Amino acid sequence: MKKEMSSFDVRAVVTEMAVLENGHMDKIFHWGAGNVLFRINIQGQGKKELFLKDKRWLYMPEARPETPDRPSSFASFLRKYITNARVNKVYQVGFDRIVVMELSKSDGNYTLVFELFSGGNVLLIQDGKIVNCLIHRNWKGRSIRPGEDYSMEKPRFDPTASGYGEFSEMFRSSKADTVRSLATAINLGGQYAEEICLRCGVDKNSAPSDIPDEKLREMYAEMEGFVRAVRDRPEPMVFRSGDVIVDAAPVPLTIYGEGSSESAETMSKALAVFLDSIAEDEEKAYVDPEITKLQRRIDRQTETVEEYRMEAEDLKKRADTIYEDYSRVNDLLTVLAEQSKKLTWDKLQEGAMKIPFVTDIVPSKNKVTGTFCDLRITLDYTKGIDANASDIYRQSKELMDRAKRAEDALAESREQLSKRQKGLDRAKAEALTKAQPTKQFWFERYKWFVSSTDRLVIAGRDAHTNDQIVKKHLKEEDLYAHADVHGAPSVIVKDGKGADDTDKRQACLFALAQSKAWVSALAEGSAFWAYPDQVSKTPQAGEFVPRGAFIIRGKRNYEHHLPLELAVGEMTYQNSRKVMCGPLDAVERLCRRYFVIRPGRGKGGRRANEIAKDLAVPEEEVSRILPPGDVEIVRRVWSSEDDE
Repeated sequence: MKKEMSSFDVRAVVTEMAVLENGHMDKIFHWGAGNVLFRINIQGQGKKELFLKDKRWLYMPEARPETPDRPSSFASFLRKYITNARVNKVYQVGFDRIVVMELSKSDGNYTLVFELFSGGNVLLIQDGKIVNCLIHRNWKGRSIRPGEDYSMEKPRFDPTASGYGEFSEMFRSSKADTVRSLATAINLGGQYAEEICLRCGVDKNSAPSDIPDEKLREMYAEMEGFVRAVRDRPEPMVFRSGDVIVDAAPVPLTIYGEGSSESAETMSKALAVFLDSIAEDEEKAYVDPEITKLQRRIDRQTETVEEYRMEAEDLKKRADTIYEDYSRVNDLLTVLAEQSKKLTWDKLQEGAMKIPFVTDIVPSKNKVTGTFCDLRITLDYTKGIDANASDIYRQSKELMDRAKRAEDALAESREQLSKRQKGLDRAKAEALTKAQPTKQFWFERYKWFVSSTDRLVIAGRDAHTNDQIVKKHLKEEDLYAHADVHGAPSVIVKDGKGADDTDKRQACLFALAQSKAWVSALAEGSAFWAYPDQVSKTPQAGEFVPRGAFIIRGKRNYEHHLPLELAVGEMTYQNSRKVMCGPLDAVERLCRRYFVIRPGRGKGGRRANEIAKDLAVPEEEVSRILPPGDVEIVRRVWSSEDDE
């Protein structure tokens, strides 16, 4: 089941959003962890909604979602800035999952930016600076916080704006296999990469260099077909696997087979059907009533603070205006004070209402209301101008004092919410650790990692699996690696004959790290690689080959000064989430989140538990991939696409 929108999904929805252009922003609602609804008035069509669901899904719902009665502080903030703003333009940035809505008001221009990657976000920008954002984030080189300059992620390759030459050059320069090259280098995503391989009859695991030119042109034509279809003639579909809805896409896809799909009128409707089908318990899990109660209290307190401040500022402005229009105010008060002593209330009222700028008078309360400098101001005509101004200034100060007390209460509520939320987050992390094992692959019976050029590297766990991987898995096109340490595992680099120097060094380092060198806490060591035809189990006269060991005949290609250092990180393998332990440079390239480890005093089990909690996988999965012996965590790295 898909977890986020693809770039093609975004392109289709943005095309539908064109109807919002020239409309005017009406109301904004915000609720839950990341639901934001924008209601927009379209001349001649009434109101339409744009819905950001769970920060990651953006579409125009036909059925209006249930919205809260009171606006959250985030919704109130957006309403203050962009209510009645005109929607000038809506567009997708290149082929990235970023949607921009340009707005204008009398007080300036604003931009709403929807970032639909890495958990999602929505930001309000003015003059290049972040005015507010749904989620605050700090990354290396990029900060998403109010007041910071806003910069987008570096644009990725845009397949919709490239010719065949650019496509071919980008594809052939990729070191990954065909399907991953299409998904990442060409920026099509896994779904459409698989679809193109299937339609063109291409082995998705083949190297880009092995694809003939005519077949590559066929693949390019299929890609162009997707682009044209989404742009000119979309056919939104909802796909099922049995009774479960697993996907929604703007065009028909053959990867789901025949008879397992149904059409939708728009991509927004297809997404709505897909999202509505997600199990309710997924959305309701870990709802803390106390957090909901605190959030409601914070919303009320925020609204109260804003009301007090706005009213206080309004009163101060009225008091200032009394002096700005001193002559008329003073004359009015003087005349009414004198006339009130001589005339009945009816006569006084009749005479006062003939004054052009007087809008109301209540003799029983000695009050008169007039328009001064475009402001309606109520005055006590039995008092002088200074006394009236002083009364209004005093009322303004009292309201500012109330606002300060309300702000103190708001800060206390936010602190309570923060503590409660941290407790809930810990509970979620612990539950996810138990509940989300990753997909299992055949090679996990061995130690393994994926090299910097996407080659699978496997190593034996013991004497039995050392024998097994050489006898079953060492092929002519592979490479063999081993460390000169007693009991060190046999290591195989699949498709290793095409491996570069980095791959060979990584395999040798892995052989060393998975040996007793780690247990002995060495700082560095040596290992070698050899070709498959050099590896033998057959002893010569007088030789003995124990179980799990092999004889290497011929030259051993040594790698020296290999540091005893590995990394454990979260990566994607064949469109499935995995946790990998391997050389640091391999993990750095493939994993957005990882831990750097060395031999140390920390118990392996304790470190496995710590890593598993942060990566949200069962502890057993981490324990199985760690090297033997004690482990020290050197540092934790979360890349710029993940929250701190």
